[in-house]
Amino acid sequence: MHTPSPAVYIGSSSNLPRSRPIPHAFETDRDQFTVTRERAVLVSVSLPDRPWASDDPCDEIRGLVETAGAVVVGELTQKRHDIQLGTYLGSGKVQELKELVEGTDADVVCFDNDLGPAQARNLEKALGVKVLDRSEVILDIFAGRARTPEARLQVELAQLEYSLPRLKNMWTHLSRQAGGGIGLRGPGETQLEVDRRIADTRIRDLKRRLSEVQARKEREVRSRGGEMTVSLVGYTNAGKSRLMNTLTGAGVYVENKLFSTLDTRTRQWPIPDFGKVLLSDTVGFIRDLPHHLVASFKATLEEARQARLLLHVVDSSNPQAEGHVAAVNAVLTELGVADKPTLLVLNKIDRLTDRDPLAALRVHHPKAVAVSGLTGEGLDELRAAVVAELSAHFVPVEVTLDAGNGRALAYLNAHAEIFRQEFRGNQVVVRCHIAKALLHHIQGPDATVRFLDPAGDAKAG
Repeated sequence: MHTPSPAVYIGSSSNLPRSRPIPHAFETDRDQFTVTRERAVLVSVSLPDRPWASDDPCDEIRGLVETAGAVVVGELTQKRHDIQLGTYLGSGKVQELKELVEGTDADVVCFDNDLGPAQARNLEKALGVKVLDRSEVILDIFAGRARTPEARLQVELAQLEYSLPRLKNMWTHLSRQAGGGIGLRGPGETQLEVDRRIADTRIRDLKRRLSEVQARKEREVRSRGGEMTVSLVGYTNAGKSRLMNTLTGAGVYVENKLFSTLDTRTRQWPIPDFGKVLLSDTVGFIRDLPHHLVASFKATLEEARQARLLLHVVDSSNPQAEGHVAAVNAVLTELGVADKPTLLVLNKIDRLTDRDPLAALRVHHPKAVAVSGLTGEGLDELRAAVVAELSAHFVPVEVTLDAGNGRALAYLNAHAEIFRQEFRGNQVVVRCHIAKALLHHIQGPDATVRFLDPAGDAKAG
């Protein structure tokens, strides 16, 4: 028997009740079921502190809504000096939006702006359809793409923290619960108070469980302290996962959609004449990423926080590449890693029939490396640049060990560039280049370390 797929509804993944039920929407064609995709009207408002990033104001929200599973049937844009407190838009624009919704038979209106709880509720009353803001669309995508228990916890926490101040508007249609029964007469709790208490309890539980995840993740990442770790960061759909597959053969899932990767993956990346590097793929960022989502995903982004080098991957074929760089830098600042060594990687150059935009990006970012994760163009230059960045913190040292200290010798062979080794009685003296951050792994009662000057002469250290 054929089992139908569920209908696609964006904004319906929260565990909290909505102000009105969301109906099932199956259409049948004889014995076959087909999925009904919601019909969405997009709204983008330009404000002095949030101007449009391109000539196509709805470009990004369109991609988000389509990724969420809806079909776009109309768009409305407006420039304003300030927002209308009650409905975000002015009354005339609300009426125009209502006519657009009715004319396109839309099911949902999606704003490329963040709405207040009252604004969303007032717009739903005026338009007669569901109204979602940018944050709710992003949260819905994350909810649909979360695969691991850790990711599901993080998304649920972000959804609850987003929804908590909106609970009041979800229950405006309910009066106080009846006292109901002997000994229970009286005003009782409102449904709103009950739901707030349930949500608060769940949020505390999720935060406790995520703090355990965070601690475990930190221990896991710290256990790689003796490794060369590199983390891919960048705007969503910049091609990080494909680049990782090309460099490591990892087989990471690749899809030409926003937020195709939510869970961090780490694979070995062997670099000739250098050694093994651990390369991690991370969740993509986006402009105005909801704060709750950034906070919830700190455990997932621990790889980026602890990496020795960040590869900031940019889609060089995107006209908004510079804006994407700025958006990612803003999130890195929020994570406290803005000062970490970073190499800009201009990806997807295979899509550029005209290389002038690439030249313009290079003017602003002269140290950037241009590559194609699809064709492999520029990957040799990327490897060389990564080696140069990782080697910048290498120092020449002379390490004296007990000859029987096989563990330290093995560590040096794996993580250092050895240029001289000699035995002196029961000791072995190794001269090598090694990352300064790794020296503590070999220092101890059975090993002494002296720094060398560039000529190879030992000096105090």
